[in-house]
Amino acid sequence: MKRAQTAIEYLLMLAAVLILVAIVLNVVVDSMRTLTNYVEESQKS
Repeated sequence: MKRAQTAIEYLLMLAAVLILVAIVLNVVVDSMRTLTNYVEESQKS
């Protein structure tokens, strides 16, 4: 029974890490997009 509990805890930890990574990637991609838009706008003027 102890092993099953450890496995579940491991899976939960893995899920939490994956969610964090997804959020970070989302933020990074969003910032990159904003940055490129900003650069393109400043080049036009």
